[in-house]
Amino acid sequence: MLQGQNVDVLSVCTARGAIRPLRLRLDTGAEPLRVEIDEILSEKEIAYVGVEAKIFLCRARVGGSVRTLELRYNIRAHTWSLTRAAI
Repeated sequence: MLQGQNVDVLSVCTARGAIRPLRLRLDTGAEPLRVEIDEILSEKEIAYVGVEAKIFLCRARVGGSVRTLELRYNIRAHTWSLTRAAI
């Protein structure tokens, strides 16, 4: 997976406004790669230089492998990006 790349994310929002990513889709050229997120290991909110974002450290399944990845949700732009991956 490419770091810093915008990705499609299926997420759920609670009644209190909390957001949780469930799975993501990464465009790899020929066929999109679908990644199931099994567990959120940590979550933190950052705010600097006009950027408000939530960072999620996740355990995910790619095929038969379990990997760790970091997703960033930009609150103002409503976009997701893969910021760090061990995939």
